[in-house]
Amino acid sequence: MDITVHKLKRTNEVRTMTEADYYAIPDDIKAELIDGVIYYMASPRVVHQTILLQLASRIDEHIRKNNGDCRVIIDVDTKLQTEKDTIVRPDISVICDPEKITEKRIEGAPDWVIEIASPGEPKHDYLTKLSLYQRVGVREYWIVDPQKRSVITYRMGDEFDTDCYTFHDSIPVGIYDGLTINFAAINDLI
Repeated sequence: MDITVHKLKRTNEVRTMTEADYYAIPDDIKAELIDGVIYYMASPRVVHQTILLQLASRIDEHIRKNNGDCRVIIDVDTKLQTEKDTIVRPDISVICDPEKITEKRIEGAPDWVIEIASPGEPKHDYLTKLSLYQRVGVREYWIVDPQKRSVITYRMGDEFDTDCYTFHDSIPVGIYDGLTINFAAINDLI
C-alpha cells in the first residue's frame, strides 16, 4: 500500500498528532499513527489481499489444529505503547495473550507480526516498523515483499536473528515449533 505522511503544521512548528487525532480520521480511510505522525495508506491490491488471506488461514489452521491459545487478527488497530501516540494496523498479528484483545483494538505488542510490503513506500515496513516492533517487544516480524518475491524474517528478543527467503521456500516460524509456511503454494496462487 502506498503511504502518505501527514504532519499538522501550526505556525512554524510541527504539532505531534495524538490518539484523538487518529480516531478523528473517518473509518473508511486507512491510516496509522507512529510516534505522533499519521501515515495514510492506499487501498491494498489484489496480490496483497491474496497473500494476506493465504497466510492468515494457514497460521489459523495450525493454531486450531494444535489447540493453541493464540489468535490470528487481520488489519486491526493495535496500540503498541501506552505512553506514546502509536497505533498501527499490521496486516497480520498473532496474539498469544488474550488480555491484549479488546472489542475495539489490540492493546500491546503482538507476538508475531506479518506486513506485506507496499510498492510505493517499502521503507515504512523495512525501517520504520522494524524499529518500532523491535522496540515494543514483538517476538517475530516478517516482511513479505510481493514485488521482490521475498520474505525477510526477524526473530527478536535476547538474540536478534534475520533470514531471507524467496517465494519458492518453506519458511519455519520461530514462535511455533512445527509450523512451516510453504510459500511455493502461495506463489502459485498469485
